[in-house]
Amino acid sequence: MRKPFVAGNWKMNLIQSEVVALMRTLAAKAPTDKVQVGVCPPFVYLIPAAVAIGESDVKLAAQDVYFEAKGAFTGEISCAMLHDVCCEYVIVGHSERRHVIGESDELINKKLQAVVNSRLKPILCIGEKLEERDAGRTEKVVESQLAKGLHGLKPADLTDLVIAYEPVWAIGTGRNATPDQAQEVHVFIRKWLAAAFGNPLAQAIRIQYGGSVKASNAKELMAQTEIDGALVGGASLNAEEFLGIISATVQAKGL
Repeated sequence: MRKPFVAGNWKMNLIQSEVVALMRTLAAKAPTDKVQVGVCPPFVYLIPAAVAIGESDVKLAAQDVYFEAKGAFTGEISCAMLHDVCCEYVIVGHSERRHVIGESDELINKKLQAVVNSRLKPILCIGEKLEERDAGRTEKVVESQLAKGLHGLKPADLTDLVIAYEPVWAIGTGRNATPDQAQEVHVFIRKWLAAAFGNPLAQAIRIQYGGSVKASNAKELMAQTEIDGALVGGASLNAEEFLGIISATVQAKGL
């Protein structure tokens, strides 16, 4: 059984004291023996977050990374830098990087290749916009993002890969995909992975759902067989709400 993975993407929120307080609460209360739990603070708070984690098994993740190892790239962060501050995971290709910052699939692929060649583990985000879903193009968009994002990689490169399906129309909007809609896309993703990289790897890769996940809807979503956890945005900024999502995952998976 794939161990569920619930990660909180804090985006450009919180200040240091809030980060430390939230990390300490999660470190003390999250049932990491049953569900893998991760947090993605802003870059500037990765070190205090790592200290606050202490000896707990909460995983530290970064929100982005650059593909070059070092050099004159003002404002960018390398894989080696993230590893040096105790990061284990890193998000690649989040919809806000794609659609607000303007990152291309080709750039995302370069970042993903850099991550798999380092000691970090990637969380690759994919998902369609509202107009693409309404046009019946969800599978075409998801397939294109997978094919371009994972281009040039072999099954051996992807043993630590996590995929996060985040329909763009459901991120921060209060509108989320129904459990059936989410399950349908997760099934498609796993079938695509099986065709591209073989069924054993496809069955091992965890596929998170993201998009207005809350404690109130998490259990129904996490009960779907192909949903292996969540990448949570705004709801992860509140300890009680985030722990509620984790608890709902435990219940839904019968752990």
